[in-house]
Amino acid sequence: MSSTPTAQVSKPDQDQQVEQSGFRRRALDRAQEAATSQDILLFLIAFRILNALSIKTFFQPDEYFQSLEPAWQIAFGEDSGAWITWEWKHQLRSAVHPVFFAVIYWLSSFISSALKLSPEFRADLLIAAPKVTQAILAALGDYYTWKLAKTTYGNRSNEAWAVTPLLSYTCRSSLHPPADKHPDLDVSFLLRLFQLHNQRENSSLARGGPMRVHIPSRSKKPEISAKLSRSIILIFSTLTDRFYYQQWTFPPLRFLYFNIVQSLAVFYGRNDLHYYLSQGYPLMLTTFLPFALIGLYQSFFPPKPRDSLPAPRLHTKSIRYQLASTALFVPLTLSLVSHKEVRFIYPLLPTLHILAATPFTTFFLPALSPAIPPPKTTKRTLLLLLLLTNILLSILSTQYHQPAPLSLLSYLRTQHTTHYLSQPPLSSLPPAPTTMTVGLLTPCHSTPWRSHLVYPSLKVWALTCSPPINLNATARSTYLDEADQFYADPVIFLAKTLGPSPRTSSSWGRRRPLQGLGAAGLELEMGGWDGKEGRKGWPEYLVFFAQMEEVMGAVLRGSGYRECWRGWNGWGNEDWRRRGDLVIWCLRGGGGVRG
Repeated sequence: MSSTPTAQVSKPDQDQQVEQSGFRRRALDRAQEAATSQDILLFLIAFRILNALSIKTFFQPDEYFQSLEPAWQIAFGEDSGAWITWEWKHQLRSAVHPVFFAVIYWLSSFISSALKLSPEFRADLLIAAPKVTQAILAALGDYYTWKLAKTTYGNRSNEAWAVTPLLSYTCRSSLHPPADKHPDLDVSFLLRLFQLHNQRENSSLARGGPMRVHIPSRSKKPEISAKLSRSIILIFSTLTDRFYYQQWTFPPLRFLYFNIVQSLAVFYGRNDLHYYLSQGYPLMLTTFLPFALIGLYQSFFPPKPRDSLPAPRLHTKSIRYQLASTALFVPLTLSLVSHKEVRFIYPLLPTLHILAATPFTTFFLPALSPAIPPPKTTKRTLLLLLLLTNILLSILSTQYHQPAPLSLLSYLRTQHTTHYLSQPPLSSLPPAPTTMTVGLLTPCHSTPWRSHLVYPSLKVWALTCSPPINLNATARSTYLDEADQFYADPVIFLAKTLGPSPRTSSSWGRRRPLQGLGAAGLELEMGGWDGKEGRKGWPEYLVFFAQMEEVMGAVLRGSGYRECWRGWNGWGNEDWRRRGDLVIWCLRGGGGVRG
C-alpha cells in the first residue's frame, strides 16, 4: 500500500530528468554544430586567401577596371594615375564596390606610412590587400551557400556536405553569393556581394527579381527584417552613388539606357541566342554540368520516391523549385541581349551547386560505402577522374593561362624602383629621371592598371576601346576604336599617332633625353596617359604581343629599341591578337632577359 504514493511521486521526477537530459543533448548538438560551422568558415577563409595570393594569371579586365581603378582614384586622388573607363564617366556603375575597396587602399597606405615601409613593400601591400579582402568575401559567400544548402536539405544531409567540395573547384571565379540563415532567405541581397568580383550590371537580374527564396514561417518578423535590409541597402547605394558622382543618379537605369536603348553592348560582340545554354553553363559548370541539369529537371518534375529513399520534404521542394526557376529565368532573359558573356551568369553558380548536390550524392554516395559490389567500382573511378579534372583545370587557369600580364607589371615596377626611385651611384653621373614612360600596343585592357602599376610616376599609355557613344547608325557602322585602328594597319597607325621612331643611346642603364625631350617634358606635352584622350609619344618601354614582332621589327628597324624582357603567356589564346609571348622593347641598353 505504501509503495503506490512513492511511485506516483517519482514519475514527475523521471519526466523532469528526461527533459533535462534532452535539453543538455540539444545544447550539446548546438555547440557541436557551432564548432563545426566555425571550423568550416576558418577553412574556407584560409583556402580563399591562399588561392588569391597564389594566382599568377590574368582572367578578366573588369576585375580591375570596374572596381579597383575607381577605388584607387577615390583613395589617392584624380592625379594618382587610375584609368577611369567610359562606364564610370557616364554613370553606368554603382560606386558601392569601389568605395569599399577605397577604404582598404586608404588603410593599407596608412599602415605603410605608420610602419615607414619602403616603396617596394608599400606596393606589395597595396597589391595584396584587395586580394585578401576579396578572398574573405569569397569565403563568406561559400560559407553562406553551404548554410543555404543546410537549410534546404537539412543540417546533417549528405547534399549539404556535398556543396562544400563543389565550391572548392571554383577558385578562379571565386566570389559566390552567400545566403542568409533566417527563415526568409533574401538571396537578392546576398547575391549583391557577387558584384564585388565582376561588377557587371548584366548580373543585376540575378541579384534581384525572382531570386528571392521564401521559406514558409509562421512569424512575419523575418519578412519585415528582409524588407528593411533591402531598403537600407537601396538607400546606402543611392547615397554612395551621390557621393561618387556628385549628383543624384541611378546606375541600373543608366546601364539599361546605354546598353539596350543605344545598343552599345553590341559593340563588344554578338552571340547566338542559345549561348548561355550551349556555352555559358558548360563553361561555368564543367564536369558538374550533368548533375546541375538533372537537378534543374528534378526541381520542376520531382521523381517518385523509391522505397530505399525518403521522400523530399515540401520545404525542400519549395526552395529547389524557386532556385531552379531563377536558374532558368536569368539566362533566358539575358539571352534577349545580343552581347553575352559567361561571367554575366556567374551569380547563379551557388544556386546550381545546390541543385546539383542531390544528383551528385545519389550517384556517387553508394560507391563510397565499405561494401562495394564490383559494378560500383566504375563510379569510384569516375569520381576520381572528376576530381582530377577539376584540380587540373584549377591549376591551369590560375598558374599557366595568361600569366604574362601580371609578370609584365611586376617587371615594370622593379625597373621603376631600381632606375627611377634611386640616385646614380656616382656623383659625376647626371641625376636619375623621376618619370618612367611605358606604351602598350596591345588589345584594350590587356593588363591590370594602377592597382598593379602603383607608382604615379610610372606613366603609361595604352590603346583605348571606347564605344561609339551618341553616334548615328551610319557613323557606328564605320566606327573603329583605337585598338581596332592599330590592328587594322599597324604601320599607318604608328606613323600617324607616334611619328618617326626615336634614336637614343644609353648611360648606366638609363636612356638620355629622347630627341631633346626628357621624360618630364614628354609628360607635360602628352595627354594620352592612363586611358585619357590625347597625343601619344614613343615611350622608354614598348609592350606588344609576339605575334606583332615581325611588324614591329620592320617599323623600328634602326631605332634605339631592343628587346629587354619576354614573358610566356600560356599555350594559346582565343584572341588572335594576344597570341604568343608578351614582349618589351626598351629604348636603352639591356640584355634579352626572359620573364
